[in-house]
Amino acid sequence: QVQLVESGGGLVQAGGSMRLSCAASGSILNYNTVGWYRQAPGKQREWVARIISRESTNYADSVKGRFTISRDNAENTMLLQMNSLKLEDTGVYYCYGDIPFDRRYWGQGTQVTVSS
Repeated sequence: QVQLVESGGGLVQAGGSMRLSCAASGSILNYNTVGWYRQAPGKQREWVARIISRESTNYADSVKGRFTISRDNAENTMLLQMNSLKLEDTGVYYCYGDIPFDRRYWGQGTQVTVSS
């Protein structure tokens, strides 16, 4: 039984920072890739970032240079550091983990609201 739980969301002022966490019930090493999606009100779910290893990360153009994804294998946790937040970053953020074979697990989401 695999479970992912997000935390760290809330209300933040534009230009501020916020860090999201995603805790895995099992070892995060069980996941080939972990990452984040987000969904703004009235919009489709949008891919944000993923990490395969420390040397292999990818970001959506909309967050590149502002967000940093990382994983802490010892703590079975994946992090998303969000800086210089904009109003358009508002949404529900979902972490995910991919395991063999073509299986993806999702967290239940955490709300991030950026205010002016």
